[in-house]
Amino acid sequence: MSSPEATGRDPLPTRHSVRASQVEMTELVLPNDTNQLGNLLGGKLMHWMDIAMAIAAARHSGLVCVTASVDHIDFHHPVKQGQVVVLQASVNRVFRTSMEAGVKVFAEDIRSGTRVHTNSAYMTFVGLNEEGVPTASPQVIPETEEEQRRFEQALARRQKRMG
Repeated sequence: MSSPEATGRDPLPTRHSVRASQVEMTELVLPNDTNQLGNLLGGKLMHWMDIAMAIAAARHSGLVCVTASVDHIDFHHPVKQGQVVVLQASVNRVFRTSMEAGVKVFAEDIRSGTRVHTNSAYMTFVGLNEEGVPTASPQVIPETEEEQRRFEQALARRQKRMG
């Protein structure tokens, strides 16, 4: 693996704020994204969630990040054709080579401007170096009460995942 000096990149800091990893992604729900009832397909939404969280993990780590596990995904409200899906993702906690990212999903009605929280999920990602080897990532600095809560809950979820 090349040193930061050899690649012309600055070395990664050992800690990052949650804010540095935040991603907001928007998608318009088109007819091809829906089922017979005109509701967004769950698999399509999971695809968008995975992308948003993978980008957050990559922003945080500076590495290509791959999905290692998916916790449960809650579907609270259907998302209708013509609505805009807003996905807000960030890294909650880093363990060593793995990190937990979370996403909140909202359905936005363009005409009224109202947003409804429709889904939430957590996924675990692993950062890979140029050789495809799992690589340590900078730690997360939770700065707000909400970030601190998610940071602490991420450890509990990890312990449950690990059995």
